[in-house]
Amino acid sequence: MPVAKMVNLGLLITFAVVIHTLENFIPFPLPVPGAKLGLANIITLLALIFYGWQSALIVAFLRSVLGSIFAGTFLGFGFFFGLAGALFSTIIMSLFLPWERKQKVSLLAVSVLGAAGHNVAQVFVAAVFIANWHLVTMYLPFLLLVAIPTGLFTGAATIYLRKVLEGKVKRGTR
Repeated sequence: MPVAKMVNLGLLITFAVVIHTLENFIPFPLPVPGAKLGLANIITLLALIFYGWQSALIVAFLRSVLGSIFAGTFLGFGFFFGLAGALFSTIIMSLFLPWERKQKVSLLAVSVLGAAGHNVAQVFVAAVFIANWHLVTMYLPFLLLVAIPTGLFTGAATIYLRKVLEGKVKRGTR
C-alpha cells in the first residue's frame, strides 16, 4: 500500500472515530428511539469513493471498534448492533456505487441505501440477541423511514466533501 494512501486512510479512520464518538454523546431529536444521523458514514462513503470497498470496510470496522472503546460500549449489545450496521451498510453502498459512477443512481440514493442497510442489519442483530422476530416487523419500518432523511443528509455532505477533496486525494494517493 502506498504511504500516501495509508496516511489518508489513517486520517479517514481518525475522523470517523471522532465523529462516531461525538455522535454517541449528542442527543439528536429523531422520532425513533436509538436512531442517529450516522455522520461517521460520510467518512466511510468517502473511503469507498476514493479507495474502494476493501478500504471502506477497514474504515467502517475500525471506527466501530475504536469508537465503541472510546465510548465505553465495546463488546456490549450496542457495539454488535453498530458493527453489523456499519459493515452491512458499507457492503450495500459498495454494490451500488458502480451504478452511481455510470450515472444510473445518485450518490444520495447510494447513501440512503447504506442508511437503510445499516438499520436492517441492526434490527436483525437485535432480533437475534433478544430472540424476538416481531422487532423486525414492528421497529424496522420506522427505522427505514428515518433512513431516508438521514441518508439524504449524509449523502449531501459526502457530495460536498467529495468535490472539496477530489483534487487533493488524486495527487499520488491512489
